[in-house]
Amino acid sequence: TVVMMQEFLKVVISAFVLFGGNKDTRKKALKGWNLKTALMIGGLPAALYCVQNMAALMAYQNLEPLTFNVLNQTKTLSAALCCYLIMGRKQSKAQMASLVILLSSALIIEKVISLSAPFVSFGGGGGVAATATQHFTQGVAPILLASFISGLAGALAQKNLQSSSGDAKGGRNPYLFNMEMNSASALILAASLLFSADGSRIRAAGFFDGWTPQTWIPIVTNALGGIIVGLVTKHAGAVRKGFALIFGILISGLWEVQTVGIAREQIIGGIFAALSLWMHTAYPYKSKAERKKE
Repeated sequence: TVVMMQEFLKVVISAFVLFGGNKDTRKKALKGWNLKTALMIGGLPAALYCVQNMAALMAYQNLEPLTFNVLNQTKTLSAALCCYLIMGRKQSKAQMASLVILLSSALIIEKVISLSAPFVSFGGGGGVAATATQHFTQGVAPILLASFISGLAGALAQKNLQSSSGDAKGGRNPYLFNMEMNSASALILAASLLFSADGSRIRAAGFFDGWTPQTWIPIVTNALGGIIVGLVTKHAGAVRKGFALIFGILISGLWEVQTVGIAREQIIGGIFAALSLWMHTAYPYKSKAERKKE
């Protein structure tokens, strides 16, 4: 119900901006619009994002905020790969190195790569192993799956939002695209409730069972964040969008310092993530013609 409400709120906010904004922009966005095209453009990313949201929600409930954000950074790897396969967007050698550093930061945070011997560790034994297994299956694995799906869906979204040359002035209006994609997501989620245990519980106890006023906080923030993501994807691309999570890492890190403390691995991992962001921004891919001009 949380994810469904989140998708519905995105549609409402996007519609408010699109229909309440500039008349010429609205007419241009809606020119030639039809339901078949809307379903084709929004349906596949919507289905992918639905799976991503459910996996991310499970991980969110089983991981610390900083660990969640850093592992979520791996979506940039899949975004780079999928942008190349789907759109032919290449990465420079420095950018590819930055993506490897980004993945390393996630592994350091998760303590798969240790800062002391042994340098690679996947958990201990006994009860600790059982806890580590649950931590992986219900936390780490879902967020890695969500990150990969996000990269794939991001590449598809970028293809629709930008022109074939990568110009943000071309392509689909981001608010219209959000309305199409999130409407499809809400319909997919509603259909899934007909065949799931959650659907039976909702029919018995009501849609808002277990909700509190605090439940609306992640719904509203994620809805607003999803709309901003659409704008960033259109104007900066799916790969750069992933690097924006560095701010989430810094905020989560500052919060954990005040509550449970921050581990050495989290500090080093955050530094690696910041370094990868700088490398990817400072050394973009340039074609042979562009290099010759320089």
